[in-house]
Amino acid sequence: MQAEEFNQRGKELVDYITNYLVSIRERNVIPDVKPGYMRDLIPDSAPTEPEDWVSIFSDVEKVIMPGMVHWQSPHMHAFYPCLTSWPSMLGEMLSNAFNCVGFTWASSPASTELEIHVLDWLCKALGLPNFFLHHHPDSRGGGILQGTVSESTLVALLAARKDKIMQLQAELNQDVDDSVLNSRLVAYASDQAHSSVEKAGLISLVRIRFLPTDEQLSLRGDTLKQAIREDRARGLVPCMLCATLGSTGACAFDNLSELGPVCAEEGLWLHVDAAYAGSAYLCPELRWSLEGIEFADSFVFNPSKWMMVHFDCTAFWVKDKYKLQQTFSVDPVYLRHDNSHAATDFMHWQIPLSRRFRSLKLWFVIRSFGLKNLQAHIRHGIEMAKLFESHVKSDPNFEVPAKRHLGLVVFCLKGGNALTQELLRRLTQFGTLFLIPADIYNKRIIRFTVTSQFTTADDILKDWSIISKTALTLLTEKPSLLNGDQPKSEKKHVTSAENNKDPIMDTRFEERENVFCRIKKHEVDLWIEKTWNGSSRPMRSLSCNSEPLPYSYKGPISGHDCEQNPCLKDNGFLPKRSTAGPDPVSKITESPSKPVDKQVQKKMTKFNSVPSFSK
Repeated sequence: MQAEEFNQRGKELVDYITNYLVSIRERNVIPDVKPGYMRDLIPDSAPTEPEDWVSIFSDVEKVIMPGMVHWQSPHMHAFYPCLTSWPSMLGEMLSNAFNCVGFTWASSPASTELEIHVLDWLCKALGLPNFFLHHHPDSRGGGILQGTVSESTLVALLAARKDKIMQLQAELNQDVDDSVLNSRLVAYASDQAHSSVEKAGLISLVRIRFLPTDEQLSLRGDTLKQAIREDRARGLVPCMLCATLGSTGACAFDNLSELGPVCAEEGLWLHVDAAYAGSAYLCPELRWSLEGIEFADSFVFNPSKWMMVHFDCTAFWVKDKYKLQQTFSVDPVYLRHDNSHAATDFMHWQIPLSRRFRSLKLWFVIRSFGLKNLQAHIRHGIEMAKLFESHVKSDPNFEVPAKRHLGLVVFCLKGGNALTQELLRRLTQFGTLFLIPADIYNKRIIRFTVTSQFTTADDILKDWSIISKTALTLLTEKPSLLNGDQPKSEKKHVTSAENNKDPIMDTRFEERENVFCRIKKHEVDLWIEKTWNGSSRPMRSLSCNSEPLPYSYKGPISGHDCEQNPCLKDNGFLPKRSTAGPDPVSKITESPSKPVDKQVQKKMTKFNSVPSFSK
């Protein structure tokens, strides 16, 4: 393809994209395909000779479109938004044409400097503290565009780990290997935190402890204090808290105003994950959950979710950029340049070396819409969610077990978990709208997120009509399941079912589950079905999964005692600790790199970083 044909085909492709997005309501959201569907549609080997563009592009409708989930559809309500927009796509086109690799300022001054300015714009627009700004006399921090929130959480944990290890080494004044100190670190998150927190722990080899939340699914300060006391007594060193603002399961918010002072007092890095909710902070009236943000060491959110800047684009700010640089800096001679000491080289702020020109599309979006229209977009999504919520609450067959926040409504059938799951299965099978499940401590719920900027009241009413009619048909067909199926371990997190529970129901739980198992099994080969059923290992976070933690919240908020969840006792699911000998984990730090004298040992005891070395 030469320049002249590119010009022609590019215009045709723009027309195709425009028509696709304008008419996207006409397509089913969920594709009707099975795994491996594409194998019979494309050759086994790459072509030896070039193919003409007409033949290539004709395969988009034949090969690609049949397997697409249409994320931009107003009837896409699964997960959280993943929006694009016209100016965002134009920015990406230009970025692709430049195709620069901006690892240092010298490799692409424009991409580096635009990113600095746009992240400062965004920081101010969200009402974040001045210490996150690149250009501020009192700031040591700044912002960067990362690939994902998951990546940013890992970056924050690695920075917190490095910072804590350096603190310990300075205090110990002894050559103790990093791995010895690392083995005693522990980080915290709520039981509603995203699974990426657990993955960050797996990669960094830092223990992650998921803490129980209150009745509003919010992590509280007293809970964190108690966990820190317990872990210090066990010889561990707390290093980070990942606080969630807008959890995946029910868009719950951890209490920053309580957690922030605890982190400051205890010397923990406070990382704030606002992946979805961060866009809402463009609206001043929605910043109530930001109280306590002045204690944060890092903050991350996804403009690629609700802000109409398409994936990938994740805004990540840090209070002290030097703590990132001490974690990720490498300095090979071929990456040095004359302005290395005066300019920002973002390669020292991230895991990979190479980086894309992401700020261009963000710049285009902010300028094309302006803050006023971006705020209107956020408020419109919330109004559409309120409309849907009003219909759910007016139907006696449904309940809303958790408070609606922003554009997410969670709901379920009052008949119990079995009916709710069967309703979701049927709705998914239609393909006209896409919903996914979550659990709020053993209560199965369906998540309904308003995603598209093109969503209208008519779209909401159409979706509600499908949901309510499907539910009515189900309730008519399955009267044997109407008595409910809440397990005995159901907690006060959801009160409506608890208040009306018949004591006889507990003894019938196994019988009712057997009834549910006899529901006719339809073939719906979607990943949500596969992930919904029992996992092969216990999950650590309750967000969007159905496995409870082995220890559950109990008692008043001020006490936060924990008790073992009875539904997990002796069921063969959780691995049992061997009592035949010492825990193998305890052996990891038994051998320091050099003999430790008594003075150094006292300092180690002060930090509770390693076990006793005395014989």
